[in-house]
Parts: sequence; C-alpha cells; structure tokens
Amino acid sequence: MKKIISTDKAPKAIGPYSQAVEVNGTLYISGQVPIDPAIGKLIEGGIKEQTEQVMKNIGAILNAAGLNYSNVVKSTCLLSDMDNFAAMNEVYSRYYTSEMPARAAYGVVKLPLGALIEIETIAVK
Repeated sequence: MKKIISTDKAPKAIGPYSQAVEVNGTLYISGQVPIDPAIGKLIEGGIKEQTEQVMKNIGAILNAAGLNYSNVVKSTCLLSDMDNFAAMNEVYSRYYTSEMPARAAYGVVKLPLGALIEIETIAVK
C-alpha cells in the first residue's frame, strides 16, 4: 500500500512530486535542496549551511513518517561542485554516527534553484 508523506516543516515540492512516499515499510524521500520551509526560499551560505538545511529537511520528513536518521539505509548526494565533498561530509557525519547508511555522491552540472547540494534518502521501519 502506498502512502504519501507530507509536512509543512520541510519545503513544499517545487514540481510534480511528493516530499516522500512510503510503500510496505520503506520510505522514499525525494531529493531535498536547502530551502528554508518557513520562507520557501533557498538559504544563504555555503556548502556547510546548505547541507545543514538539507539534513534538517530530511529529518522533518522522517519525523512526519514516524522515523528518524537511524532508519536511513541509503542516501544519494548530488553536489554542484565535488570540491565541496569534504565540507559536506563534515556536516553529514553529524547526523549519521553509527551504522552508517549506504551512500553515493555525484558531481552534477546544475541543481534546482542554484543549490550547491541535493540529497535523496531511503529509510525503512
């Protein structure tokens, strides 16, 4: 059974997709960019600030589904500049401190709204 997960504590979708979809105990979170849900705009700052906002957005969606970061099994990180990889890892590692999820990281040409980072996430109950 498919269930759409949505919260006003994370940014609204900026296209024809859901914040997350839960199917049979697995939660698929759409790629999150560093939008502050309170103002609906991309936050100011560099990769560390943007990664922090993305992780907060992911946390809000996990919470709306009754989960937390320990339920995450896979992350896919998209970076507009791979030179930001180490700084992104510095922030990311504060959210996953044991039993790290599987992960892939890619350098991409461009991200929505000029973001420096986007992360999509899969979690299980």
